[in-house]
Amino acid sequence: MSTWLPLPGAIPQFCARYGDGALGFAVGWNNWYSSAITQCAEISAASLVIQYWPGADNINVAAWITIIIVLIICLNIFAVSIYGEAEFCFAAIKIVTIVGLLLLSLILVLGGGPNHFRYGFYYWQHPGAMEQYYVEDPNRADTGRFLAFFATLVNAAFSYSGVETVAVAAGEAENPRKNIPKAVRRVFWRILFFYVLGSLAIGMLVPYNDPNLLSAQSNGAPGAAQSPWVIAIRNAGIPVLDSIINVVILTSASSSANAFLYIGSRYLYALAQNGQAPRVLLTCSKNGVPFYCVIITASISLLTYLSCGTGGAQQVFQWFQNLTTIASLFTWCNICVAYLKFYDALKAQGIDRDTLIFKSPFQPYMAWISLIYFSIIILFNGFYAFYPFDITNFATAYVGIPIYFILYFGWKFAKGTKWIPAAEVDLFTGKAALDAADAHWPEQHPRNVLERAWFWLA
Repeated sequence: MSTWLPLPGAIPQFCARYGDGALGFAVGWNNWYSSAITQCAEISAASLVIQYWPGADNINVAAWITIIIVLIICLNIFAVSIYGEAEFCFAAIKIVTIVGLLLLSLILVLGGGPNHFRYGFYYWQHPGAMEQYYVEDPNRADTGRFLAFFATLVNAAFSYSGVETVAVAAGEAENPRKNIPKAVRRVFWRILFFYVLGSLAIGMLVPYNDPNLLSAQSNGAPGAAQSPWVIAIRNAGIPVLDSIINVVILTSASSSANAFLYIGSRYLYALAQNGQAPRVLLTCSKNGVPFYCVIITASISLLTYLSCGTGGAQQVFQWFQNLTTIASLFTWCNICVAYLKFYDALKAQGIDRDTLIFKSPFQPYMAWISLIYFSIIILFNGFYAFYPFDITNFATAYVGIPIYFILYFGWKFAKGTKWIPAAEVDLFTGKAALDAADAHWPEQHPRNVLERAWFWLA
C-alpha cells in the first residue's frame, strides 16, 4: 500500500481511504495512545534498570522517573533539531552491542568464558527449555508449557511493536517506491538475526529459574532488576562488562522513550491536521515544534509515577507493556483490514497485482491469517486474570478493547461514516504527482566497497 501511494501518516490514511473513515479515526487515536503509553513503559524500564547498581535501589524510583521525563521533554522541545542525529547514534550503539553480544554468546556456549563452562544446551535439560505457567500440576505439564508459550506472545508483540513505522515514514522518505521495499526486506532479516538469535542465545545462557530474573523482583529478591544478558555475563564471571551492557540498555530505554514522545506528538499533530483533534494543537514554535502536542503526550508519562506504589517499577512496567501491546495489535489488525479492502479494490477495479512495485506473497490468505492470529492474542491475552480473578490484571489486559471500539463507534455515529464499496475506493487521487516525482529522484551508485556495504545494510 505504501509503495502504491506513499502518504504521510500512512496507516490512518489507508484505513480511512480504503475502508471506513471511523476506522482511520480509531487507528489514529489508537496509535497516539500506544505511543504515549509506550513512553511510560520505556521510562519504567529505564528506572528499573537503574536499580541494578548498588545504592540506586535505596533511592526512591520517583527521582529517576523525574530525571528521564524532564530530559526527554527538553530534547523534544528545545533540541528537536538533533533528534535524527541522536537517534542514529543510539541505534548504532544498539546494533554494535547486539552483534557483540551474539558473538559473546557463541564464545560462552562453546566454553570460551572465564569459567570455561561449555553451556551448549545444558539449561534446556537442567531445568528444561520451558517452564510451566499457570498450571503447576506435573501431570499437566504440556498444558502449563503451552500457556507459558502463549503468555510470551504478549512480550513478543511488545518487542515487535513499531515495525510498521517503516511504512509510516513512506510519505516523507526519499524515493519511497525504491527504498520502502528495500527497508521492508531489511527489517525481516534484522528481526531474524537480532530478535530470534538473541532469544535463542538468552535461552541457552540463562535458565528460567535463575533467581535474578525479573520475576524475582516480585519476591523482593535483591538485584533483581537485571536483563538476561547481564545475568549471563555475571554468571560467566566476566568483570565490568555487565555494567557496560546495563548502561547500553539504559540508554536504549531512554532513547526509546524520547522517540515515542516524538512519534506520539506527531500522531497527535496529524490528527489535528485531519480535523480529528482540536485545531489549537496545530500551534507550533518558531522551530516548527508542535509544543502543545508534545506537552499533552508528555503528560501521559506522569502515569509512570505509579511505579512508586505497591509492586514497584517491575509491576508497573508489566501493566504498561500489556496496554501497549494490545494497542499495537489493534494497529496491526487495522493494517490487515485496510490491506484486504485494498486487495478487493484492486480486483474490483481491474488492476493486476503483478503490476505493483512491491507485493507480498500468499495474499490475501496471509492477511486473513494474521488478522485472526492477532485477534486471538487480543481476546485471550489476559487468561491468567480470571482464576483467581484479579481486577488489576484484567483491566490492564482488556481495557484497550473498549477504548478502541469507543473511538470507532463514537466517530462512526457522530459523522455517519460508512464502509466504502470496493469499486468506489479511491486508488488514484494523488498518485499521478507521485508517479511524476519518481523520475526526479537521483540514482545512487556506491563509489567504493564501504558505500556498497552501507547501501546493502541501510
